[in-house]
Amino acid sequence: MMKAPVGGAMHQYRIPAISILALAFALALPMQAQAAGTRAGSTISNTASASYDSGGGTQTVDSNQVDLRVDELLDVTVDSSDPADVPTTPGATAQLLTFSITNNGNGEESFALSTVANGGGDDYDPAVTQIYIDNGDGVFDANTDTLYTPGANDPVLDPDESVTIFVLSTTPAGVADGDRGTVNLVAAARTGTGAPGTSFAGQGEGGGDAVVGSTGADGQDQGAYVVSAATVSLVKSAVVVDPFGGSEPVPGATITYTIVATVAGSGSVNGLAVTDNIPSDTSYVAGSITLGGTTQTDAADTDAGDFNGTRINVALGTVAGGQTRTVTFRTTID
Repeated sequence: MMKAPVGGAMHQYRIPAISILALAFALALPMQAQAAGTRAGSTISNTASASYDSGGGTQTVDSNQVDLRVDELLDVTVDSSDPADVPTTPGATAQLLTFSITNNGNGEESFALSTVANGGGDDYDPAVTQIYIDNGDGVFDANTDTLYTPGANDPVLDPDESVTIFVLSTTPAGVADGDRGTVNLVAAARTGTGAPGTSFAGQGEGGGDAVVGSTGADGQDQGAYVVSAATVSLVKSAVVVDPFGGSEPVPGATITYTIVATVAGSGSVNGLAVTDNIPSDTSYVAGSITLGGTTQTDAADTDAGDFNGTRINVALGTVAGGQTRTVTFRTTID
């Protein structure tokens, strides 16, 4: 819809043909949409004019000026900023989800924040512990970002302005590998929410009404955690070689112990170590520790294995799910 310039007047109702062509060409071009539109509280003014000739020459007469104050449109969108589900582990605390809130209305508005973590459709309910308002750098830091307190420091946004919100949650200890938990962040206009078209008289910026837009003035979006857990299993076996070339466990026979550590799941374990006490009535064979077929020294030095006189120990470090580590050592029967 064409509007006359604010405070201006259209001098003629007759529009030259060339102007019509120019207008048609302009309308055919793609137009860039603006979410906010005309600022709430602005005044749209219009005065018409007419020219006529009653026999004494052309005369012009102006109409009265019509002023319209623009109401505030209440609209907000919430978008998850995480490119994929955020990995977590059983019992983990301060697990981070990131969202963006944008004021799509045309006036300054404050927004109340809340979360929904029990909406269903997932495997478990994260326990939301805190909401933070970003300081503008897009990186979570509890020392510089603002801890959100409902009603005390609701984010206040100008039209088309956005703010980053961080949601921190705790993952229950009993979840399993691959379980998924979701959290919805809700941003609701403090002026009011409701069905599109709902009006709040006199509560808009600039003194006009506030009118609920297409989002209901309470946008929301969902973020998700996925449990990346791992479990360790150990399988131990023994092979005996006796002094006579057989496999009888008699004095003087050598026992080769093999321990296979298997990590299952989509996560990883840290600080994994295999320890085995030397059985009574046997003696450790010096220098017999291997890891993945590679001999380890008995000293506690730069390699993974060591023997302290009573037990062997092999430090495996961080091992991802789906991987195995094999440790061997030998003893002789006394």
